[in-house]
Amino acid sequence: QVQLVVESGGGLVQPGGSLRLSCTASGFTFSGLAVRWYRQAPGLEREWLASIANDGSGLIYPDSVKGRFTVSRDNDKNIVYLQMDSLKAEDTAVYYCMVPRGGLWGQGTQVTVSS
Repeated sequence: QVQLVVESGGGLVQPGGSLRLSCTASGFTFSGLAVRWYRQAPGLEREWLASIANDGSGLIYPDSVKGRFTVSRDNDKNIVYLQMDSLKAEDTAVYYCMVPRGGLWGQGTQVTVSS
């Protein structure tokens, strides 16, 4: 069975606004797996944003998003979320979720922060 992760929830938002991204597993269950979020802006390297352990603990973030982004998960629904608040223009990027075990990446969802 093909195993996929699919991101959704991106879009256009004004500076200071919020978005919640979702990462859904297909063909397998997130339960028991750690998940990470990354982003990549044009011309820049992919940047790690957040990590969450299989039980929802172990939340860690880089300084660039700490206090603004929150990762969470609902193992019953097989979804991992990234809540993004106080968005800035520099948060514009394609956002990806990733399962370290197996190195599974999604196709990404575009987030654009602009007035």
